[in-house]
Amino acid sequence: MHAATTSGYAGAMRLVGRGAWCSGILAVLFFCAEPAHPQASARIRRLDGTTLTGAKASEVARKILDQAHVPGAQITVLNNGKTVWSEAFGLRDVPSKLPMTVDTAMWAASFTKSIFAAYVMTLVDAGFIDLDGPIKQYLNKPLPQFDHYKDLAGDVRWRRITPRHLLSHTSGLANFTALEPDGKMRIHWEPGTRYAYSGEGINLLQMVVEARMGKPLSTLLGDRIFTQLGMSHSSLIWKETFVPDVANGYDPLGVSTGHQHRTSARAAGSMDTTARDMGRFVEGLLTGRVMSAKAEDEMLRPQITITTRHQFPTFSDEKGDEGPRVGLSYGLGWGLLSATKYGPAFFKEGHGDGAQNYMICFRQRGDCMIVMTNSENGESTFRPLFEKILGDTVTPWEWEGYTPEGIALSRKNR
Repeated sequence: MHAATTSGYAGAMRLVGRGAWCSGILAVLFFCAEPAHPQASARIRRLDGTTLTGAKASEVARKILDQAHVPGAQITVLNNGKTVWSEAFGLRDVPSKLPMTVDTAMWAASFTKSIFAAYVMTLVDAGFIDLDGPIKQYLNKPLPQFDHYKDLAGDVRWRRITPRHLLSHTSGLANFTALEPDGKMRIHWEPGTRYAYSGEGINLLQMVVEARMGKPLSTLLGDRIFTQLGMSHSSLIWKETFVPDVANGYDPLGVSTGHQHRTSARAAGSMDTTARDMGRFVEGLLTGRVMSAKAEDEMLRPQITITTRHQFPTFSDEKGDEGPRVGLSYGLGWGLLSATKYGPAFFKEGHGDGAQNYMICFRQRGDCMIVMTNSENGESTFRPLFEKILGDTVTPWEWEGYTPEGIALSRKNR
């Protein structure tokens, strides 16, 4: 931990770790505190059929988060498609000693992509978007004539890109153009033939959607998803109502990265939300309140099989056996596991400076877990949290990069 920034926090954590009893201000500020919304008596059904009390889940979570030096987190668990446990842990602002709450606005990072995908599927339902029609039909000029896409001039493959390619990360575009060695956008292969995670592709689809609907995405998605599902602490752009309760992000050393006030929506990752609001979204999805059953089935149908050993770097060809064992593939906006002992599952990660998030939902059971953290150390907590609380032993952790080796390599390459 960075001594100048977090010495008081780290000291308190050490006391808790040694079994010190908590009272007074420490009981309000640190992991030993009672949660803002205590659910000690809640019963969590794990995937193997055993149960866990809310009190035990809280104890497990506090220990794991403490050991990983994660300042703050929110966790929500669903059983049978309904939220049964939702709690907040630690601090949203370390220097000011402000506690995390279940309503603290947190940066969702790439959770945004999956919410956006769900919104796109409502447009498919309504006939506004054709998944397999070329995106050029929705634009008022050829794609390379837009400044951001000028590098694609001369490559006719852009004319064959469809919304399905963009949502399934098979467009052939890099994750972001800035990651290209020469900083120039290019299509690496024929669209639809290979998986490579692409935020660039998701943002391109945002441009298409806004052109088709004639409104900014923040308004479109806000009205259709957030408002209708009661996600009152969620937005694609900064809201002043977040000010009293918003989380700062922290790097691996505990140095604050702050919280960006994003004024422009980016489908690839601008959303602020809470784990509890994400639970409301999943509830709506599983009960048919977001889209038709036909659209949901299509969204969560495998579009492209994944056999690589790692998700990142995105163009790696190294093969692995972890994904095939659990039926790893990508749907439309969601990662999918189609061959687990607990039935099919859909999942999504959220990576960013000062934030690490992960969620998975076993569709037939309606058993889901959502974890959001305000620390880059959060990624090291996912495997123990999901295994010990939900009983998830099927997530391909190596492919995700959520192993000690994967985390170390990711930080080295940043």
